[in-house]
Amino acid sequence: MAILPLLLCLLPLAPASSPPQPATPSPCPRRCRCQTQSLPLSVLCPGAGLLFVPPSLDRRAAELRLADNFIAAVRRRDLANMTGLLHLSLSRNTIRHVAAGAFADLRALRALHLDGNRLTSLSEGQLRGLVNLRHLILSNNQLVALAAGALDDCSETLEDLDLSYNNLEQLPWEALGRLGNVNTLGLDHNLLASVPAGAFSRLHKLARLDMTSNRLTTIPPDPLFSRLPLLARPRGSPASALVLAFGGNPLHCNCELVWLRRLAREDDLEACASPPALGGRYFWAVGEEEFVCEPPVVTHRSPPLAVPAGRPAALRCRAVGDPEPRVRWVSPQGRLLGNSSRARAFPNGTLELLVTEPGDGGIFTCIAANAAGEATAAVELTVGPPPPPQLANSTSCDPPRDGDPDALTPPSAASASAKAADTGPPTDRGVQVTEHGATAALVQWPDQQPIPGIRMYQIQYNSSADDILVYRMIPADSSSFLLTDLASGRTYDLCVLAVYEDSATGLTATRPVGCARFSTEPALRPCGAPHAPFLGGTMIIALGGVIVASVLVFIFVLLMRYKVHGGQPPGKAKTPAPVSSVCSQTNGALGPTPAPPAPEPTPPRAHTVVQLDCEPWGPGHEPVGP
Repeated sequence: MAILPLLLCLLPLAPASSPPQPATPSPCPRRCRCQTQSLPLSVLCPGAGLLFVPPSLDRRAAELRLADNFIAAVRRRDLANMTGLLHLSLSRNTIRHVAAGAFADLRALRALHLDGNRLTSLSEGQLRGLVNLRHLILSNNQLVALAAGALDDCSETLEDLDLSYNNLEQLPWEALGRLGNVNTLGLDHNLLASVPAGAFSRLHKLARLDMTSNRLTTIPPDPLFSRLPLLARPRGSPASALVLAFGGNPLHCNCELVWLRRLAREDDLEACASPPALGGRYFWAVGEEEFVCEPPVVTHRSPPLAVPAGRPAALRCRAVGDPEPRVRWVSPQGRLLGNSSRARAFPNGTLELLVTEPGDGGIFTCIAANAAGEATAAVELTVGPPPPPQLANSTSCDPPRDGDPDALTPPSAASASAKAADTGPPTDRGVQVTEHGATAALVQWPDQQPIPGIRMYQIQYNSSADDILVYRMIPADSSSFLLTDLASGRTYDLCVLAVYEDSATGLTATRPVGCARFSTEPALRPCGAPHAPFLGGTMIIALGGVIVASVLVFIFVLLMRYKVHGGQPPGKAKTPAPVSSVCSQTNGALGPTPAPPAPEPTPPRAHTVVQLDCEPWGPGHEPVGP
């Protein structure tokens, strides 16, 4: 028990424990300036010639400025554990790559400047972890793609998003529509060609929207624009106004932009690029009544089709109008058709049935619609058994015709009824193709006296074999026109429009006079040539015959020469000496023999040499007789 008081006496003599010392700050990177005397800490390295993020950064820093260097990539470890960083500037470097999760530890970061670099895309993982980010500056890069989930972690806190001066043709509009706190949205100087309707409807705090210098031909009305006053300049604007900049775009000034023209603005950059009548005019100087649209007109549709079951079928429909009509298809059962496992609808108005079934037959309806109205056309499809086989190589000739094939001939009743059955609905009564040949057709239409102020007529036509629409401008006093540039054996769709001056508005307008469908006569076909394999076999046989005949003739000539020279080769035949006297042959006891008959004119032959007694033949000598 005596030990306890002793221990109590010794306790005051024990040294007191020292308080924890603050961590030793990391040394300041070379060529950088560090403010470490007071919080928050700052590391300033602008224009220091750095090739990468310095590894010896103080991880307690709240501000890091690395602008105007030569940093090419941001790695995962470069900014690790910098949980207190509030401001990061990487502007005007040569950054091409940002590793996924490179900013994952920067959960307190408020501003990120990546402008003036060489980024080409932004994926979902590159901005992961920035849950408190308010300012994101990505201007002056080479961005061509922005992932739909790239802004997910900062969508609720982002206030300033700058994507200007990039190469963006498309944007994740649905993702941008979730930025409920954004105040400034910079999309200028990109390659955007369209903006979907309602893209900004949920951006209730948006104060400035810049879409200058893109490829926009129209700007759809948005609920946000109707709620807030639209201005052009931020100076002097009320807090509730929206500054909308859209100059430098090729605006198509038609009825779709009437809503924008009705705004009270004082801009000086906007101008109309089209239609031709308004091209180059100051947007705000064009009267509201001049922003007009033209209803669609169907200029081409497929003739009635018959395909066997199980085969594909393509239905085509073309229409013109201002703005360009959108074409949709309705099935014979009344259902709107689109892309599915059995059908594909293309933007150019073509509907392709990949595999036809017997129940697919019927009347398909093509609907062309735009802001000014709609037009419909019917296309008949028959699904049945395959047609009977036909000879692919025929050598028959077309029956001769009298006259030029291009001469215009009125169609007979039988041919007219056949063509009416082949080409679908009857011709519009307002326009008639009365005479047509292989490459020419005469178009007639009634006088349009009820339409005052007609300036001219316009003929539009194209064939079933192509999609090129041909235009012809006809004087106002005409009621017929001869087309001479047609192709033979094709079906044409033709429409006549009256171009007149609208007395109500004083603008130029068009009104359809009527449409017609006709087919040109097929060109005369020459007699079919023999089939290629047959012609090739004939040539081979003829060539072989010539070779065999040449060999036989050569052999015959050799035999004849061999026979003439008495069995000796022609090179060794002896040539007899010429005889200038008449000789008689004697055989001793026998008397002279009569002279032999005159030999036939044959080539010289070899003779056996015998003894001849010859006497000269001449004047004063008589032949020796018996």
